[in-house]
Amino acid sequence: MFRNYLKIAIKVLLRRKFFTFVSLFGIAFTLMVLIVITALAQHANSNGKPEIHSKRSLHITRLTLRHSNNSNEWNSSPGYKFLDRHIRDLPGLENYTIYSQFNTVAAYVGGRKLELSLKRTDGRYWEVMAFEFLEGRPLSREDEALGRHVAVINEATRDQYFNGENAVGKTLEADGQTFQVVGVVKNVPIYRMAPFSDIWVPISSAKSSNYRHQLGGGFNAILLAVSASAFPTIKRAFADELGKVEFTDPKRYDTAIAFADTKLEMISRSIVLSEEEGAGVEKFAGLLILFMLLFMLLPGVNLINLNMSRIMERYTEIGVRKAFGATSHGLTTQFLLENLVLTVLGGFVGLVLAHIALRITTASGVIPYANLNVNLSVFVYAMILAGIFGVLSGVYPAWRMSRQHPVAALKGGSL
Repeated sequence: MFRNYLKIAIKVLLRRKFFTFVSLFGIAFTLMVLIVITALAQHANSNGKPEIHSKRSLHITRLTLRHSNNSNEWNSSPGYKFLDRHIRDLPGLENYTIYSQFNTVAAYVGGRKLELSLKRTDGRYWEVMAFEFLEGRPLSREDEALGRHVAVINEATRDQYFNGENAVGKTLEADGQTFQVVGVVKNVPIYRMAPFSDIWVPISSAKSSNYRHQLGGGFNAILLAVSASAFPTIKRAFADELGKVEFTDPKRYDTAIAFADTKLEMISRSIVLSEEEGAGVEKFAGLLILFMLLFMLLPGVNLINLNMSRIMERYTEIGVRKAFGATSHGLTTQFLLENLVLTVLGGFVGLVLAHIALRITTASGVIPYANLNVNLSVFVYAMILAGIFGVLSGVYPAWRMSRQHPVAALKGGSL
């Protein structure tokens, strides 16, 4: 029976090629966009190099200072002083690192100006991360302690600045400073915000030491827990530390608000602007699901209308089949199968289009150092989405068709 339904479904789709093309286009385009977004999110949050410990890492990326009795408020990334004083002795940590957000700096070579991203890190950063080294070594705690002007660069910078030649031991000028290259690593895409940069240098090599006295601005931290089960302990201890912050001007600010978040919590907090523990992950998930449903709504409605048009052409067929004993359940199953065949086919087309779009994005350089592709899990997500799309857009037309009275159908009556 299933084989017969499948044969009928294919013949019906080939009968009206224009309707089939329009339906396939709507399905494929919708799923292509959703697959691309899913692939980007997956690549950004994957547990691969250099972030091999992301499943047991907490991130501190935002700091809010406010006064309890007035409207004074200041929001930024945390400062070095704040992080240095309040994360060192947290229980449940295996390691931690403080690093700056990347800044775009100028470098000059052979009369050419290069705009490169520069990030300042402590020595622990290279213990928490697992970069793939092509040459040399990482920055060390000793480099940071002694304020050495040494640098690790990525492969792209080596190719641009040193014409692809070995770079270790050579000097590089960036942001008005001269650094000796001690290591070269593989490129890291910009959507991996914590490890991304072109050049990494010690924090202590900064032109000024003012950063050591600032509560807010310019720095982030990663807390590497001994295991994910230690997260609650670390979060509670960090919350207690916020009560110990010494404010430069207590009349202006007397309260510090910051959170040690997982990657998902960090993303959720930035989108839903939550100051609650848990970062509004449930709200973020709800918004994401709502977006997906709304994005699928328009092509879904169009597909329903096209399905209804196809049914109107099949009044006689429906009437004859019901007159000869076809059940409503059988007709509903057949029509849903027809719709599923169409949507799954659209899913495959959307998958191919998404793969092409991701490869074009990678080749274009729009996203620096991106290496995007559609993997098995994204393929599974795509097929699940196609199935959901097929069921949602086929249920109502199938139900209406199954309720058609055989006499009315034979006369060409209205559904």
